[in-house]
Formats: sequence, C-alpha cells, structure tokens
Amino acid sequence: MRRVWTGVLGLAMVVFPLCAGTQTTEDPAVKNAKQARAILDAMVQAMGGQTWLGIKNMEREGSGAVFYHGNPDLGTTEFLEFQQWPDHDRIEYTKHRDVVQFYIGSTGMEVTYKGKAPLPKDQVDDYIRRREHSIETVIKTWLPDPQTILVYEGQRLAERHLTDEVTLISAKNEAVTIQTDTQTHLPMRRTFEWRDPVYKDKNVDAEEYDDYHVIDGVPTALRVTRFKNDEQVRQYYLTKVKYNEELPGDIWDVAATERRIKK
Repeated sequence: MRRVWTGVLGLAMVVFPLCAGTQTTEDPAVKNAKQARAILDAMVQAMGGQTWLGIKNMEREGSGAVFYHGNPDLGTTEFLEFQQWPDHDRIEYTKHRDVVQFYIGSTGMEVTYKGKAPLPKDQVDDYIRRREHSIETVIKTWLPDPQTILVYEGQRLAERHLTDEVTLISAKNEAVTIQTDTQTHLPMRRTFEWRDPVYKDKNVDAEEYDDYHVIDGVPTALRVTRFKNDEQVRQYYLTKVKYNEELPGDIWDVAATERRIKK
C-alpha cells in the first residue's frame, strides 16, 4: 500500500507543476491582442474619450494643396467641409462656395452653376474607401466587433514621432494600421492596402496627422497629409473646426443646393 501511495504522490508532484504552469502561461497571441487593445484604448482617451466617440457631426474649414511626384502644384484650394456620422459628407470649394460635392452613402454628386451631375466613379470609390477605413470607422465599428483581430506590431517612426503600431483586421479580412504617439497616445498615421479593380496591383493609402490643437475638448490635427504608395499626393491645412453644431435642415438636399447655386 505504501508503494501505491508513494507512486500516486510522485505522479501528483509531477502533474501539479505542469497544470500550474499551464494556468499561469498566457497565450502569446492573447497577450499581444491585449497590448494592442490597451494602446487603442489609450488613443481613444487621448482623443477625448466619450466626447470624441459621441461626435455626430463636424465642420472643417481650410485649404488644400495637390502634389505630383512629391512636388506641390501652384496654388491651394479653399474648402468648407461638413461631415455627419456615419456616411454624409459635403464639401464646398472656392471663396463663393459655388462648387459643392456630396458623398452620401455610396454615391457621389457634384453641383456647379451648370447644375448637378454624378462624380466620376473612381473618385467616389476613392472617397468612400478612405471613409470606410478612417480611424473613426475603425474604432466605432470594427473595434466593438468580437470577430475583429488586433495585432500589436511594435514601435515605428511617424511624423518624426516614436509610435506604437496596431493593426486591426475586420471580419471581412480588411486591415487598417494605426500608429499612435508613445507619449501623447494621439494618432500619427493611418494606413490600409487595397487592390486596384482594373490592374489588380496592390496600393497603399496613408494619412499622417500633425499640429494638434484642442477644440471643444477634442485634440484635433490641423494638418493632414495623404500618401499613395508612399508618395505624397495631398496636404490639408485646417483653420477652423467645429463639432456637434446644429446644421441647416437642407444641408444634404442636392436639389436645394442646385437651386441656390444656379441663381
């Protein structure tokens, strides 16, 4: 009998440390995902927390410059932009605001003194694609989905800042990478890839954010730079930003805008 108990005790001494080790060792993928979520949570708090998450609409005024092979075209274009979460956007161009573009849902329309007309499909596709991969969409829509995969990619440089890099992979297998400043936790860069429907080659779309100012409790980047395949293509300078202002009742009415401009 003593031999039996001695054998059982010896087996228990072997099994118990193995079980204890299994309980205390965290799966590396789970640990990595927790680190990624912590970085995104810190970013949301740095952006204003519930104030930022609760933004329903935004008004932005500024100017934009177009670049070709890294060199800016002459002059800039003034614009006034209205955004209403999640899929209503209106952009007014020129000092007289007599060129207006609408991106509502998955459609795009332009109104000028000549009347209204659909925007080119490639232009609409580009705009909708960027909207669907924006930081706001990723955090408000992708992150709460339990099927979204989070991956911490390590630290990289963006806008001359050391950043933490996190990639989110949606249930549709689409990926967006966000880089946040290691000190302020504010977003510095957003990147995603997409495949050209005609040529089938892969493209990289990126935005960098700089010159943050706190507006209505929300840190806001007043300079936004766009890149395509690592080549700078546009840069926007914001001079005025408003959040959650009451918008005119007919602001999304294309016909009403057409009547006003054609007068």
